[in-house]
Amino acid sequence: MNREQGLIEIERTRIIAIVRGVQENHILSLADALLKGGITVMEVTLNTPGALRMISELQEQSGQHMFIGAGTVLDLEDAKKAVHAGASFLVTPNMDEEVIRWSRQEGIPIFPGAMTPTEIVKAWKAGATAVKVFPSASLGLTYIKELMGPLDQIPLIAVGGVTEENIKQFLNIGCYGLGIGGTLINLKEIEAGRFDWVTDKAASLLAASR
Repeated sequence: MNREQGLIEIERTRIIAIVRGVQENHILSLADALLKGGITVMEVTLNTPGALRMISELQEQSGQHMFIGAGTVLDLEDAKKAVHAGASFLVTPNMDEEVIRWSRQEGIPIFPGAMTPTEIVKAWKAGATAVKVFPSASLGLTYIKELMGPLDQIPLIAVGGVTEENIKQFLNIGCYGLGIGGTLINLKEIEAGRFDWVTDKAASLLAASR
């Protein structure tokens, strides 16, 4: 899936599945479960053991149908390693202008993490595709809603704390996208081989968002 197709998928589903701590032998089954549930965008965090190998395998096996990226990209070295492994987009927890500028230069969508209005505007001006408000689970829906007032021209992604009960609220205030981790990527269910649980949860989140 190329850049344009991937960004269309984010705009269509609004959900980015955050894969952290999943074992390598489960990654393809997880991708299949997400796809069956209607979620087509996933990031594998680089602090997951074997992350680069997983990204490569996902691109080879699922890249035609899914937009595969790398998360927890901390610096330029991480960014280059992730792209070399096959990541189609990058997500960072921090605001590193060097990483943003390089990604823009290379034509790779970049979603850097930022917390304050100053950081968000800096990230956007440096070339961010959209800005991840992090940690949004702690800051809460009200904080993001307040940001939307003066910063409504900047696409914002909320990461953390998104559930079926509040997903519609996040979208109604204007979030460009939502990063969903543990609510969807439940390690206990995955390790038990219950991938149908992931499919059902993905479908449930999508249904609640509409």
